Order: sequence, then C-alpha cells, then structure tokens
Amino acid sequence: MAFHKVKMVVDREYRIGQVDERIYGSFIEHLGRAVYDGIYCPEHASADENGFREDVKELIRELNVPIIRYPGGNFVSNFYWEDSVGPLQERPRRLELAWRSMEENKVGLNEFTKWTRSAGSDVMMAVNLGTRGIADACNLLEYCNHPGSSKYSDLRISHGYKEPHKIKTWCLGNEMDGPWQIGHKTMEEYGRLAEETARAMKLIDPDIELVSCGSSSLTMPTFPDWEAMTLWHTYDYVDYISMHQYYGNRDGDSQDFLACSDDMDQFIRTVIATCDFVKARKRGKKDIKISFDEWNVWYHSNTADDDITKNHPWQVAPPMLEDIYNFEDALLVGLMLITLLKHADRVKMACLAQLVNVIAPIMTEAGGGRAWRQTIFYPFMHASKYGRGTALLPVISTPKFDTSSHEDVTAIEAVSVYNEALDEVTIFAVNRDLKNDAEMTVDVRSFEGYRILEHVVLESDDLLAVNGPFGEKVAPKQASQSSLDGGVMTSILHKASWNVIRLGK
Repeated sequence: MAFHKVKMVVDREYRIGQVDERIYGSFIEHLGRAVYDGIYCPEHASADENGFREDVKELIRELNVPIIRYPGGNFVSNFYWEDSVGPLQERPRRLELAWRSMEENKVGLNEFTKWTRSAGSDVMMAVNLGTRGIADACNLLEYCNHPGSSKYSDLRISHGYKEPHKIKTWCLGNEMDGPWQIGHKTMEEYGRLAEETARAMKLIDPDIELVSCGSSSLTMPTFPDWEAMTLWHTYDYVDYISMHQYYGNRDGDSQDFLACSDDMDQFIRTVIATCDFVKARKRGKKDIKISFDEWNVWYHSNTADDDITKNHPWQVAPPMLEDIYNFEDALLVGLMLITLLKHADRVKMACLAQLVNVIAPIMTEAGGGRAWRQTIFYPFMHASKYGRGTALLPVISTPKFDTSSHEDVTAIEAVSVYNEALDEVTIFAVNRDLKNDAEMTVDVRSFEGYRILEHVVLESDDLLAVNGPFGEKVAPKQASQSSLDGGVMTSILHKASWNVIRLGK
C-alpha cells in the first residue's frame, strides 16, 4: 500500500468568512416517524409533561442544532396551520397529500415551537405557497409574531401563548419547481407569488428574514434559469435562496459516490454566480445568501417508501424514509460539511434533512424503544461542536484521480476553522481514497505557541458497517497520528477516514 504525500497551509489570515452557526441546522417534517414516535411519544419512559422524549432531546442537544426547519418539506404545500393549534380535542384529522398519510395534529405549531426552544434551538418556519398563498402566510406570521390586539395574535393568546413566538426566519414555500410538489409552479408563477407574499409579510414584521425557493437539485431541467427568474422578482425582499441536494450510492460504486461532494461544490458555485448576475442586473447592493436547507444521503429506503405511498396509504406515522446509514454515508456527510464550510462566506444556513427517524442522524426503535446514533451523527456533531468561528481557505496540494463519473477527484478534502475566542483551530479532513493512506504535512506557523489537543478519527474496515440500538460499529476514537514540530504538523490520514485535528494554546 502506497502513501499519498499531501501538503497544506493553514493561516489565520487566509479567511473565507465567518461561519454562521445556523449552518449546523436541521429539519423536522410531519413525515413518517419524525414527529410521532420520534420526538413525541407520550408513553415513553423518558417523556416529559408534554409528551416529548427527553432521551431524543439529549441527543439533539449533543448535536447542538441552532435552527430547525418546520413543518416541511413537501408536507407544507398542503399544510393548514389553523388545524394544528387550539384545543387538542377540536383539531381535525386531515389527509396529508405529500406522503399520503393521516395527520392527526396532536403536535402542532405551538407545541413544536415550545419543544424547539427546549432543545436549545430556533424555528425556521415554512409557509404554504402550494395550495394556499399570501393571505394565509400573513395570517400565520401574525399568529406567530404579532404581540396582540389583532385577530390572529389574540387567537394565539387564547390558545395559552401570551408571548409571541418571534420566529425570525421564514421559507416562502418548498421545492416549488418540482412537479411532485402539491401546487407546483412555473418560474414566473412562483416568482410573482413569492414577491407579493414577501412584500406583504415584511409589512407585518419588517425584521424577519425570508428564504426564496431555489432549485430542488442540481439536475432539475430548469436549473439555473429558475434562480435567475425567481430572484428577479424576489431580490428586493428576500435574504436567502434555498438549495436542496441528496446523494445515493445506488450502483455500489463507493469511490465515485465519495466524489459527489464535488457536484455539491459546483452546484453552490453556480447558484452564487446566478445570484450575483441578478444583483448586477438589478444594480443591487446586497448579496443574496444561501440557505442549503435540505442536504443528506438518501436512497436506502426508496423501495419501501414507494410501497407505502402506493399500496398502504393513509396510515398514521408509517415508517418512511428510514435510511439506515453505513460508514461510507458518514464519509460523504463529512465531505458535504467540508463543502459547506468552504463556502461559509455565502452559505449562511443549512439543514441536515432530517433530524429524527426520517433520513436522520438519530433513530428510535418503533413503539417507543431505544434511541441511538447513526453513523452520520458523528461528522455532524464534530463540525457543529468545533466548526464555529472563521473558516480558513484550504491551501492544499493533494493527488487526484478519476472515477467512473468524476474527473480530477482530490484524494484529500479539508478545511479549517479558527475559533478566536477559544484560541483553537480545527482541521476537518477526509481521505476519500479507498486504497491509500496519506501523510499530510501542514504549515501552521501562523498559530505560534499552539499544540495538538487531539486527533479524532472515524474509520472502519467495512464501508457498509452500520450502527443500531444495541451497539455502534462506527464510532470516533482518539488517534496518535499527528505530531507538531517547528510550526509544521504531520498527520497520517488513513484510507477512507474522517479526521478532526484540533490545535490550541
């Protein structure tokens, strides 16, 4: 087995931008067992007085998730928020069209907002621009944010919530470019509707942030015309445009699968270029930021999901999108996190989709059993914990190779984050070569007086190894693979490994 030779420079002056903590956001949709039997399970031994699982909440706190997108996702495009508030016994059961399930509305807007705050997070609220529109978005905003003495704010108060929820970030619909979406729109239709909705919502609460719907993936036939057309309408009113992307190793080509983060990088670069084109055309002054509010690996459960929606519809919280993640999935999640951090100047929010049970880092056994950490839990936890501060430009020299669908794939992908308040710098690195280890020498002379605090590695001899409720085959461990001498650090990065190298004073 050969060693790759890799060189890297980490300098505190080579700055990409400040990392917004909301880049470590996540997502809860009324889909499958995400809410019911996920975060909410009144019969569980750990359930609090409101029926929410404390064991799940502890794992969420471990991930330190600052913002959670709600209530969808495809679910939002037929969401009647009024059904989800008020006395529980008066809430209707409703046919949920996106996933062909039955929504009982036992957990609604107020309960979720209260739960989110108890988990140490904030809500990113989405409005229904599929089957509804401007008036309903405004009514929802008034209900959530207006202090009182108006129809919908007084309705909230009558429901036992005197203080407004003060939700700052709002999504103008979800994946409106997708023909699968209830109320799918053309570019012109969505652009006009989003513009008028945004303008009206800003009249109610000028301090909110708004996210305009971008393309549902890099492969959409309307990409990037969708961004250019819709932003032409919404530019003056919105702060962000959304991006969504999922990957899956459907043909079993693991080396090519790990190159998919290169596609994500190109997707981000194209959206930034399109945003800047609209800014120039508008003679605008502000940069549109990116909310990458759906991203993950998703493919393991597709066949089972299709069977439920087609052959067994209208169940309450059926098990859907329950991907059991393996080790190679964790590597790609790490690579996607590195990609987000490399664009920290423009990507200011991101949501790992989703948080519990549904394509999630946290799983629970059906029927109120154990909660456990999936393989992808760990790269996300490490990045959320140590990736706060200023992202530094990775100056790196690494071997490259071709895969079945990608060219010039870098063996080593890495980025570093400087936390000035803690006097720490953390290097996140993935060796995505499946055959060769790498010796990486890193020039860290600008961090004089620093020492290696730890080198944490996630690795496995089995790319398909998974975790479960009774044990973790994939878990991080301390490594002794890094040394520092004279401002130069030498680290061994094993083949197919996620590495977190922390330096501090």
